[in-house]
Amino acid sequence: MGRLVIVSNRVPDPRERNQPAGGLAIGLADALRTEPSSLWFGWSGHQAESRGGDPAPSLDTHGKVTYATVPLTPAQHRGYYQKFSNGILWPLCHYRLGLMDYGRADWHQYLDVNRMFARVLKPLLKPGDVIWVHDYHLFPLGQALRELGVTNPIGFFLHIPFPPWSLFRALPCAADILRDMQAYDVMGVQTEEDAQNLWECLHVEGMNDPSRVVACPIGIDPVSFGEDAREAFGGPEVRRLRESLHDEPLIIGADRLDYSKGLEERFLGYERLLIRYPEHHRHVTYLQVAPVSRGEVEEYRLLRRQLDETIGRINGAFAEYDWTPIRYLTRPVPRQTLAGFYRLADVGLVTPLRDGMNLVAKEYVAAQDPEDPGALVLSHLAGAAPELSEALLVNPHDADEIADALHLALTMKREDRKKRWDALNVEVRNTTAGTWARDFLAMLYKSQKTESA
Repeated sequence: MGRLVIVSNRVPDPRERNQPAGGLAIGLADALRTEPSSLWFGWSGHQAESRGGDPAPSLDTHGKVTYATVPLTPAQHRGYYQKFSNGILWPLCHYRLGLMDYGRADWHQYLDVNRMFARVLKPLLKPGDVIWVHDYHLFPLGQALRELGVTNPIGFFLHIPFPPWSLFRALPCAADILRDMQAYDVMGVQTEEDAQNLWECLHVEGMNDPSRVVACPIGIDPVSFGEDAREAFGGPEVRRLRESLHDEPLIIGADRLDYSKGLEERFLGYERLLIRYPEHHRHVTYLQVAPVSRGEVEEYRLLRRQLDETIGRINGAFAEYDWTPIRYLTRPVPRQTLAGFYRLADVGLVTPLRDGMNLVAKEYVAAQDPEDPGALVLSHLAGAAPELSEALLVNPHDADEIADALHLALTMKREDRKKRWDALNVEVRNTTAGTWARDFLAMLYKSQKTESA
């Protein structure tokens, strides 16, 4: 058995202890722990002008994992990462066609970077290695490796939603991407809906084997996250937050600042709660943690300004001299501290407009006190919704529905909260980061055996 070779756009720096932990990094941690040896390849996060030819990878081994990274040139970062991956594919996959800004030069840069990754990665590969490529930045990478003669099994996993053919066809290079993706032995997505959408698109471009597209939802490590929550709950940060609430309920949201997360709609839903249920005035606080991301992109600067104005208007209309309805942080909070905040919060508010999975919902469940759990209000458009059906599911576009769900969550009896949480907890413990990695890799290994038979 060879190594597990992970390829992702960005490779975490193992020397940085406080770097943000996204779903991909969290999910892969278990897979890496169980492998005898692994290679993780991708962009270093740094930029450097080209000196001619492909960059030499930097190799850094920590424990059983070797991290191999390359820089991007400023032009590559702009065309491949900012413009095509995040300016075209991200809005398209989140059903936001109006935010796409297609340019053929960016498409060519996207292809060139994927081919460069393939050329640099190939000499690092060994016979028997199994390659696992991650996310929308690298749709064409499998085909680029095949064109270089790589015959190792290659799997692909998409962490964000995949749209139906009626939307994906709006991308001028849609057919090229779909043909390239057929180089992968197995393609994984988060939900059955995404699997159906991807299969529909691939079938239009000639693929006839639906077994190569699988729904394999990602999870967290609920045991360790629950331990983090219990430990942080007794810590100074949670104590400060608890004391500031004066024994009144807390609603919490935690999302990267992104238009897919439905933050504006969420604030409007909370505003409707205060309008329609005035008994909550001065008796509830909403804390939203929303670290700024992609701050150099105009759409994200506009979103931040819009959210600042909405929060200012709501607080200005409802605040008292001893009560602020919304507390808003745009800087990261350490993950363990956030786990303690989740345990303290009476309501977890997770209402994306469209999300591949959304691990915050699962983290909120894992952080709860089993004897007195909080209630989860969850968008039915989150990938986690089919698994977490015992949450209070809402349409994130309906402010009144969010308000009704928040009121129900804030007034729900303990036995009802506990009954719902018990069912949610079973799901969170059944589908973990470990089972996700194990199940996908098992399908990838099986596909290779089937081809060899």
